[in-house]
Amino acid sequence: MRITTTLALALAVIAAAPLAAQDRSAFKPGPVITEFGPHAPVPGVTQLPADTEFAVAFDVATPAAEGSANRGFESAARFLNMHVANGVRQENIRLAVVVHGKASLEVLTNAAHAANAAGGGGDNPSAKLVEALLEADVRFILCGQSAAAYGIKPEDLIPGVEMALSAMTAHALLQQNGFTVNPF
Repeated sequence: MRITTTLALALAVIAAAPLAAQDRSAFKPGPVITEFGPHAPVPGVTQLPADTEFAVAFDVATPAAEGSANRGFESAARFLNMHVANGVRQENIRLAVVVHGKASLEVLTNAAHAANAAGGGGDNPSAKLVEALLEADVRFILCGQSAAAYGIKPEDLIPGVEMALSAMTAHALLQQNGFTVNPF
């Protein structure tokens, strides 16, 4: 048993080494979302043509780590920031974040988040990020089925967050309107 535990610990340390060795000093937020969505320049990659167009949906069901903003929402901010920083006009980027499952609690106002038993009380750590993305014309679409499961009412949502019949419905409609689904 001791050998198995020691071996498992050694493998965990080896697996974590590449993560510890990462240098994220080149990663900076902006130019659109100035507090979120850090990205790094990539040497040798040419600017994208200014007339490039994106219509991308992000599917977010995984909740944030306690006290942190949601990583799926952060990915949408990074996508927007890095493409604008690399020559794509902001008005040519259409993004939608489809939220369902336990991540649904992360589109609530601070008051609703504190009052929702499943929210754990306190302010919503993702609220500022959601508000910044909404300000940049990123759509947030909440699954109505998840809202029903978590007792979320439309008035509980951060202003600007939409509600659909379901996440499946939202994705189907977005795809009919030319959106692709980002797998990250």
